Amino acid sequence: MREQQPNVVIVDHPLVRHHLTLLRSVETTPIQFRAHVRRLASLLAYEATQDLAEESHEVTTPLTTMTGSVVSTTIGLVPILRAGLGMVEPVLDLLPDAQVWHLGLYRDEETAEPVHYYSKLPPGQPVDVALVVDPMLATGGSAIAALDTLKEWGVPQVKLLSIIAAQEGIDAVIESHPETSIHVCAVDAELNANKFIVPGLGDAGDRTFNT
Repeated sequence: MREQQPNVVIVDHPLVRHHLTLLRSVETTPIQFRAHVRRLASLLAYEATQDLAEESHEVTTPLTTMTGSVVSTTIGLVPILRAGLGMVEPVLDLLPDAQVWHLGLYRDEETAEPVHYYSKLPPGQPVDVALVVDPMLATGGSAIAALDTLKEWGVPQVKLLSIIAAQEGIDAVIESHPETSIHVCAVDAELNANKFIVPGLGDAGDRTFNT
């Protein structure tokens, strides 16, 4: 793992590089693509949750009793629809008690600006930590819109988990929400004229859902 700039962590590991290389390939089928997304999401979540609060918990083993610890943080998992859905299940495997709240955002192909079409956040007390998941961080528009919504909800700590990011998107998120930590598997060179990450992996939503 290496840190690129404050609050930005690039998860640098042989398994990450392995699955990311296969994820990018145009020869990777949708079922294979979903499998690689799940594996990378697990590795991202593992790194992003190292600072979760814990509390003591006594258990009885087959031999005796002992005091261990359990996570005491209330966690909200927030996938940005629709591509973020592919990252939900592997994170829930690690955090089965997490709440899942959906935000529907898509990028207008003409303006490259985010468009809200769905939000399902409860009134009242927010979670302690929100993990926003979206495979791609390109311009940062959708991520910023999601972070704005969570800030209005009152979430004290938000982390953004993306498999691939462009530096432009990272910079935009940091400028708007400098308190947010960003965890990615790779930062690619650039955005093309259509605001797609290059070399990237194409449209994560289309490849996940075979559309």
